[in-house]
Amino acid sequence: MITMNSRGSNSGGNSAIALRRLMTEYRQLTSGGSPDGMFTAGPISESDFFTWEALICGPKDTPFEGGVFVAKLTFPTDYPLSPFKMRFEPPIYHPNIYPDGTVCISILHTPGDDPTMYEQASERWSPVQSIEKVILSVISMLAEPNLESGANIDCCKLYRENKAEYERRVRESIKQQLGL
Repeated sequence: MITMNSRGSNSGGNSAIALRRLMTEYRQLTSGGSPDGMFTAGPISESDFFTWEALICGPKDTPFEGGVFVAKLTFPTDYPLSPFKMRFEPPIYHPNIYPDGTVCISILHTPGDDPTMYEQASERWSPVQSIEKVILSVISMLAEPNLESGANIDCCKLYRENKAEYERRVRESIKQQLGL
């Protein structure tokens, strides 16, 4: 039996809704799997359904190919009304990933209008999104960075000015992570 942790039990109805939704999404992910086996995801512990781990394979024909990346997903007690946080551990060198590993992608930005007017509300989080859709969007982002909305400015600059060196650095960091 899966029980809520203290975070979930203190928030009343919202956390119960969040837990039900997370359990449903987990069942869907474990029964159907991911397209092409590109990722797996699930709770780190049965005692805390609000903290997940995802293993993501680097997309083919990119400098990330051959890598397997670990991301921690942290869900708020009002999920799916609010988006979850996603952080690669260890961090990945990518224009849309902050140096601490936090993913910067529109689909995980708080719902509503963008105060900077860069993104349309339809590009931001909504409760109809799912963990699977977000992870697939992140895999796509690994292959095609959004340089207009960079999280790692030095990485964006290198990508623009010397893509071959950027790709070399990515491949080198993957070798280091794999212990090669």
